[in-house]
Amino acid sequence: MPETTEYTVPGMSCGHCEDAVTAELRAVTGVEAVTVDLETKVVTVTGEALSDSALRAAIEDAGYEAS
Repeated sequence: MPETTEYTVPGMSCGHCEDAVTAELRAVTGVEAVTVDLETKVVTVTGEALSDSALRAAIEDAGYEAS
């Protein structure tokens, strides 16, 4: 059964930010879907057996910090 995790990524402000974060997160094992809300700065990740550390590392790889 898929699980959902949310992160606040305050540094995101544009479509490029959204694309960069989405691309990095989709490359993480188990990730099925990524949704970004630029207005609230919330990234929602859905998938199987998600690793919090791997997801946070992917957001950092995109150049942002997750809280």
